Amino acid sequence: MTPRQIDLKHQARAWTEAMYAFELDCEMNNGLSLEQHAKVKQLIIDHGLAAINMPTEYGGAGYSVLEQAIISEEVGKLTGALWDTMWRPANALKAATEAQREEYLFPEIRGERRDAVAVTEPNAGSDPQNISTTAVKDGDSYVINGEKWFVTVGDAADFILTLCSVDGAPTMFIIDKDLPGVEVQRVPRYTHTFVYEHPEFVFNDVRVGADKILGEVGQGYELTRDWFVEERIMIAARTIGAADRATRLATDWAKEREQFGASILSYQLIQDMLARNTVDILTNRALVYQFAWEADQGMDRKALNAKAAVIKLGASEASNRCVDNALQIFGGRGYMRENPVERLWRELRVDRIWEGTTEVQKLIVGNELNKRGSAGLLDYAGASV
Repeated sequence: MTPRQIDLKHQARAWTEAMYAFELDCEMNNGLSLEQHAKVKQLIIDHGLAAINMPTEYGGAGYSVLEQAIISEEVGKLTGALWDTMWRPANALKAATEAQREEYLFPEIRGERRDAVAVTEPNAGSDPQNISTTAVKDGDSYVINGEKWFVTVGDAADFILTLCSVDGAPTMFIIDKDLPGVEVQRVPRYTHTFVYEHPEFVFNDVRVGADKILGEVGQGYELTRDWFVEERIMIAARTIGAADRATRLATDWAKEREQFGASILSYQLIQDMLARNTVDILTNRALVYQFAWEADQGMDRKALNAKAAVIKLGASEASNRCVDNALQIFGGRGYMRENPVERLWRELRVDRIWEGTTEVQKLIVGNELNKRGSAGLLDYAGASV
């Protein structure tokens, strides 16, 4: 790492360690209080971690993809998804017009607004092309009707980037949450505890102007795919951070814990689990950094989409194995909610599902091999062999 990257890692680690104090409250109270959120917001600003994915000319931190991955690995160690308090505007907002930037993006970069992304529907999950939410042109406006599920941060957001069909053309709209016809249908309970909620939204004759189209009519899938690519790389980084924390905690515990007259870390079955964890963490961390670096080199978007699928698949599966091993090493104590490993065990399960299931990632990789061959995936960026 360069000195700048090392500094960023320490910066992110310092914020993460400060955030540990909020973990148990988040778990036991299903979130944080308004007062706690205010303290967290100030911590984010104080540590220079606001809008890490946005360019400096917009007021963001201007970090590269690799730098973002380094930060994400550190903050991924937090339970309760407290890493998500560190606002990072959806990269689709880079397609915003100047007026849209002034109204939505710049205030979000400053921490004054928050977006949520609504793609999934009851009948459109892994296949977003199956969306049935429609935006029908009516004069100078569009009337939106439909239903969206799993809208993460939907409770805290005040505007929603919503994928709609305009006469069959997938299009992204910016919808203010307080518009007439925008309703929260349900707030489901999930396996994990998350600092924010994932509500289900219904749009009933919601009228927006044409100036609320993000990008162009028909550009919705492109914006969604680019968002998925970035999210998959950061999911990979965060899950490796989580696996790292769980493994360190389990190793320390195994060294202290004595059974049958010896530290359980001296037993080969325990060593085997921790050795496997170490291999999973180190190999996937190296891949995360490689692919993030390649993204910064301007890699072909289709090849990058496939590589993001590789690392999202690899890291999410590996981290689940690691945290499961760590919980096993803790025994009954590992099954207590007060134990960070137990919380990570529950929370990491969704990383094999959201932003594309494990099975979908395999299909993306397979399709890339079928359509464009193996070189783009197996070579380094710009180093065809």
